[in-house]
Amino acid sequence: MLNHAAHVVTGTGQIPLLAVLATGGTIASSRGADGAASPSLRAEDLLALLPSMAVDLRPQEVLAKDSASLTLADMQRISDAVATELADPRIAGIVALHGTDAMEETALLVQLQHAPRKPVVFTGAQFASDHPRSDGARNLTDAVRTALQPPRPGGVTLAFGGRVLPVWGLYKFTSDAPDAFRRVADEGATVTRPLPAPVDGLRVDIVATHPGSDGLHLEASLAAGAQGIVVSALGSGNATPELVAAISRARAQGVMVVVSSRVPEGLLSPIYGGGGGGHDMRRAGAIHARLLRPGQARILLAAMLANGCSEAEIARAFETAPETVPA
Repeated sequence: MLNHAAHVVTGTGQIPLLAVLATGGTIASSRGADGAASPSLRAEDLLALLPSMAVDLRPQEVLAKDSASLTLADMQRISDAVATELADPRIAGIVALHGTDAMEETALLVQLQHAPRKPVVFTGAQFASDHPRSDGARNLTDAVRTALQPPRPGGVTLAFGGRVLPVWGLYKFTSDAPDAFRRVADEGATVTRPLPAPVDGLRVDIVATHPGSDGLHLEASLAAGAQGIVVSALGSGNATPELVAAISRARAQGVMVVVSSRVPEGLLSPIYGGGGGGHDMRRAGAIHARLLRPGQARILLAAMLANGCSEAEIARAFETAPETVPA
């Protein structure tokens, strides 16, 4: 266990204990002889960069991967590690070090599965540890300080680039600036109970669309055995008549289809017709994601499928405004 400023006591007479879960990502990366950055630092290496604080830190190595290569099984492993720490009465909070490419997905899975009452804070870095603009130590410091505060109403949070954001509706909006994350403007979340079942046995795909796209990629997901499909559509959730026909075929096979959008901001609404609009997709049996973008929509769909939620429950989670959902 690493101890920072152990001579300083808190108001309760005890120094709080935080678990720090290392999973890889840019925050743990440095460049090799070939010039490529890859995870190489352990949690202890990163904690050594922290300023003196009145906190005990218990590091744990969970994974050492770039988050772009994470599977649902990997995300489940991280979520399980969080659950183990949450169950320890000595732990006051958790900091999870994670790659930014899939940060919002794993963080949402943790929120959905555990609805933690202790602070759980995700963080990472945009620049590797040996980069001139390295931002990992600053983000880690902010995450530890956030985890020492009372838990926020939104549950799991992200401390990154000087911001602290709830994870519901979170997305990465830039690849080359330290302030990398934003959140779709909305209040609260539309899932009001934990969804604890593991998701690692599922296949849920994201199918990207473009002007003139057909149903080929969606059909390929069906052939591969996908139990759920998220369509990354255009605009407010629109595509083509060919894709609508493929959605109809998926629904005839019992496969759930959720329509999201590649547009990063704004609430989505299935209002357009013309054969390939969001209104047509909904008539074909698709659920229209009101807020969540494709990455998080995939996680929510996987979690709800794993927990045996009905089609009505899934539609309510994606489509209902938070203020109309009973507590």
